[in-house]
Amino acid sequence: MKFMTNTTARFIKRLFHSIQVEKEVQLFGNKKQTPVSMKSLIETGNVSGKLPEIAEDNSEEMTKMLVQVACFLHRELPIRLAHRIIRLEESATFTKSDSIQNVCKWYKQSFSQIRSFPIPVDSEKEAAFAKLLSSINERHSYSLITMAKGAHEIRTLLCQDLDTFADHHDIQRRIDDFYLSRIGIKMLIGQYLALRTPSTDPDMIGLISKRASPCEIAQQVIADAAYMCRRTHGDAPEVTIHGRTDLHFPYVSSHISYMLLELLKNSMRATVETHGADNALPPIRIVIADGEDNEDVVIKVSDEGGGIKRSSMSRIWSYLYTTADPSIMDHMIGRNAGVESKDFNISNPMAGLGYGLPISRNYARYLGGELDIMSMEGYGTDSFIYLPRLGDKETAVV
Repeated sequence: MKFMTNTTARFIKRLFHSIQVEKEVQLFGNKKQTPVSMKSLIETGNVSGKLPEIAEDNSEEMTKMLVQVACFLHRELPIRLAHRIIRLEESATFTKSDSIQNVCKWYKQSFSQIRSFPIPVDSEKEAAFAKLLSSINERHSYSLITMAKGAHEIRTLLCQDLDTFADHHDIQRRIDDFYLSRIGIKMLIGQYLALRTPSTDPDMIGLISKRASPCEIAQQVIADAAYMCRRTHGDAPEVTIHGRTDLHFPYVSSHISYMLLELLKNSMRATVETHGADNALPPIRIVIADGEDNEDVVIKVSDEGGGIKRSSMSRIWSYLYTTADPSIMDHMIGRNAGVESKDFNISNPMAGLGYGLPISRNYARYLGGELDIMSMEGYGTDSFIYLPRLGDKETAVV
């Protein structure tokens, strides 16, 4: 009898907690997010970026900055998480996917943990709060693959092929909104955690480089993409870099890296499949354009990989849409694939998930830029990444 009483008590306690979380999610979901400009992130983080020797002395200025940022995140993150939870749950279609509901549970767990944590008003609480956010960051590192699996479940439920699913604009828009918001949440958490470990590079302010070099980033990305291409196809085309190879400007280097990797993977695969791994492969050109009067820094990736059909151009920004072997998608997000693979891992297949281009466009748009693609069927494709100058604009973090 005592066992039953204790079991019942624990059940009631969990039920009460769940109800309280649901109420708080609705409450915070009605609050507005606070826009944060990249310029303010740079200015706030300058304390850590300019003084590694002071950071080592545990300066009062550094501690004050970290506590200030932690308190802001303690207040802001529940609002952003609540918005995502509500958006995931208000769709009757999304509620039918076990994988999407798992993502929703992760968001609720993170929301509840932050809400239960005391306001980090001193260095001791701030350090503990950082540890909590680090664990939350790790928990959500599987979200991209899990949401992709959820989209796959929905497509199967609706009995739709890839073309029809790509034209289901409401579902596509909701997935797009989720990932754009996710970039913002990960940026805020990642920037804070990076500030706690000042870089030995004086040009780094958390995740932001004051002197990001598109050329240097491209060189590393070329090596990664070539490795993936050779692993899959046995060969990889040469990639040459032209234009403003000397350019440095403030930006989030990891965002440039991700966008370039996705574009180069597409261009390399198309080039090898069009011309054949045993034949001479035309090189891929990366062109970096900039000038004193330019509004944006522009990076062009140009290939001779056969191009894209005009009838397919409207679908290339759709989630799950891919021209790769369908068995790759089945392996990655099928019933038995699990969620062991973290997001953006170069050990993942070169293509087939159908998420590279839409996610890349979100990374560009997140900081006020754009990603455009122009293609000539029978010849090749030109992709353009437009990157705003972050130090000159009050660009808002969505």
